Amino acid sequence: MDSTFATGDLRVSDAEREQVVARLQDAYAEGRLEHAEFDMRMHLAMTAKTRSDLATVMRDLTPGPGLPEAEGEPTGEERVVAALAHFTGVLTLFVAPLVLMLVCGRKSQYVRRHAAEAVNFQLTVLAVTVLTFGVGAMLYSITWVVAGVAAVHALVGRPFRHPWILRPVK
Repeated sequence: MDSTFATGDLRVSDAEREQVVARLQDAYAEGRLEHAEFDMRMHLAMTAKTRSDLATVMRDLTPGPGLPEAEGEPTGEERVVAALAHFTGVLTLFVAPLVLMLVCGRKSQYVRRHAAEAVNFQLTVLAVTVLTFGVGAMLYSITWVVAGVAAVHALVGRPFRHPWILRPVK
């Protein structure tokens, strides 16, 4: 029995599917995909069985050679600062996460990504509150829970993306 498999024939995990889904969401937000194509690719990514299936979904969306490579494992300090970016947003809205992004984000891409996500989340909640003439303020109790979840993800070294938010800060 032959136990060698081509890399493309290996079955994919949920984590690999989630990475592809996140990349598809970014591409849709950037305007690289139309809504119908985005829906189709999301379905294909979620039902993919092998790495070849996922590669087909991403074939024309892979990052170019000019984009930075993925970085290594975040340090403990980076994880704590990233978690602080999420937690301080509860008290200061977007101000403290923005300061952390501008000051600490220069040294660490990990901190910058988490702080930018916290800034975008707080800006979205603030916009909803303003646009609904204060009715959206009830969302702030929910933001404490979401900020806590995001901070835990940051502490354990995992990426976190808030669903359904505006992303003016990249």
